Amino acid sequence: MKEKWNKKLSSFILCMALTVAMALSTYGCNGKQEETSSGGGDTKVQMEDSGQKEEDAQSDDHVLGTGGVQFPFTVTDQEGEETEFEIHTDKETVGEALLEVGMIDGDEGEYGLYVKTVNGITADYDADGVYWAFYINGEYAQTGVDTTPITEGEEYSFRIEK
Repeated sequence: MKEKWNKKLSSFILCMALTVAMALSTYGCNGKQEETSSGGGDTKVQMEDSGQKEEDAQSDDHVLGTGGVQFPFTVTDQEGEETEFEIHTDKETVGEALLEVGMIDGDEGEYGLYVKTVNGITADYDADGVYWAFYINGEYAQTGVDTTPITEGEEYSFRIEK
């Protein structure tokens, strides 16, 4: 009976030790790992910056599509907040590329694509008097997004305007 009790107690202690070891190793994997190095008797402690990891992951979210052509694309919402993207595509026009990655949506009309939604934000001119304006290199575009060819070195953007 005593031997059975000792086995149970040993198993319990082993499980607790493994749980503590896993918890400590998980803590180190979450960007809190400490590295020590000594030189000349001094000890340095460096903390890995978990904020940098979050920024890197976020920037990966802003690279959209696949293809041999890439261009920068910026969305400016009604509060003036800018979100920058890098679009990769094999399409010929900016509109085709942005539709392909789900960045824009709108209605096809007599004059081409009327963009109503960009990056999940809808501008409703009838309700709010605002619309999405298309820009090329910071200049108001003279062509629609669906007819604008992708040109190397150019930057494209949409801004909500009244």
